[in-house]
Amino acid sequence: MAIDVVKYSGPASVLAWKFPNAELSTWTQLIVNESQEAVFFKGGQVLDVLGPGTHTLDSNNIPILTSILKLPFGGKSPFAAEVWFVNRAHSLDIKWGTPSPIQLQDPKFGIMTPVRSFGQFGIAVENSKKFLVKLVGTTPVFDQESLTRFFRGLYLTKVKDSIASYLLKRRISVLEISAFLSELSEHMRDALRPTMEEYGINLLNFYVNDINVPENDPTIIKLKDALAKRAEMDILGYDYRQERTFNALEGAAKNPGQGTMMGAAMGMGLGLETGRAMGSQLGGLMSNVAAPPIMSIKCNKCGTQAPESQKFCQNCGAPLSSPKIIKCDKCGTQMSPDVKFCPQCGDPYNPCPNCGEDLPSGSLNCPSCGFVFPSPCPLCGRPLAKSDSKFCPSCGGALKKKCPQCKLILPPTTKFCPSCGQKV
Repeated sequence: MAIDVVKYSGPASVLAWKFPNAELSTWTQLIVNESQEAVFFKGGQVLDVLGPGTHTLDSNNIPILTSILKLPFGGKSPFAAEVWFVNRAHSLDIKWGTPSPIQLQDPKFGIMTPVRSFGQFGIAVENSKKFLVKLVGTTPVFDQESLTRFFRGLYLTKVKDSIASYLLKRRISVLEISAFLSELSEHMRDALRPTMEEYGINLLNFYVNDINVPENDPTIIKLKDALAKRAEMDILGYDYRQERTFNALEGAAKNPGQGTMMGAAMGMGLGLETGRAMGSQLGGLMSNVAAPPIMSIKCNKCGTQAPESQKFCQNCGAPLSSPKIIKCDKCGTQMSPDVKFCPQCGDPYNPCPNCGEDLPSGSLNCPSCGFVFPSPCPLCGRPLAKSDSKFCPSCGGALKKKCPQCKLILPPTTKFCPSCGQKV
């Protein structure tokens, strides 16, 4: 039985819908809404694309039917053809997210952290013919969920690449990256847009709403505890070395012999001269229980620790060499290379991989030895051993482009550098 009226008025989330009956006839009324386009298929090929309005299927309105039917038009002439309705309205609420946390190395603290991200993006079908042929295929219904599922591998790769690049290039912590959501959103939109244009889709926007870490992850719990402790010391006005001294004094106060002496000086209310004498004894006690000196020498032969001024090991007699002295990039305090934070100001020790000098956060190279930090692989995010590598040693991906300004390794399809914006 031939159909007299063909139209679609389903939900707005459907991007492409195939009219279920292929038996049409001339004089059939084809109704196309303002935000739609109708695409005719015959024998698996696209014949015509009709815009909004009411169309009567006859040789006057649609001349191409003459070559399809090759029949006289004195009455209704039945013919078989497929009609697709394509929704060209702007869809701005398509959700995306990482189904499982992405493992990334925090460049500021050097620990592996699980990262989750989610947001939404908006699209509009620009080329109905290209959209149906390249993406929809023979699927009778193609909605927003189908689109998200189809491009999931693409946006997950771009999300991981963009986050890893920001962390590595800017030398910031995963816990601080939420301040860069606007810039990340723009870079991801620019990275995704060329690929989606190949399927007739215009990527209107791409938003990263949040980047977070699981609260119950043991690594994150330890990191947050350490940062909270550092903030507490900054507020109260003391550093890590002073805290060690306070802990040592508290332990001495709990010792029966030392506790008696301290209690006599501080709690009995003796005379002025007695108080001065006890204060002198207390000062001697503080010097005895103070934290050991930071700078020390470790024997390379037997591992025994020795004072910095000692030239030979007291255990095996082997000659000792003085440890390398580094300076905090923030306050200039001398410290040992085996510390994690400056004992004076609490700034994290950010060593140069080549010479060990303390570098400011966000450094791209070492001013002391000239070491240049490796670029991340644009496909898997792991550092590349050489800036001129042609293939990633971790994932095997091909690396064919390099930004002429900042030398960042880029995917072959990149048109603009996500780090500096330079055209490549």
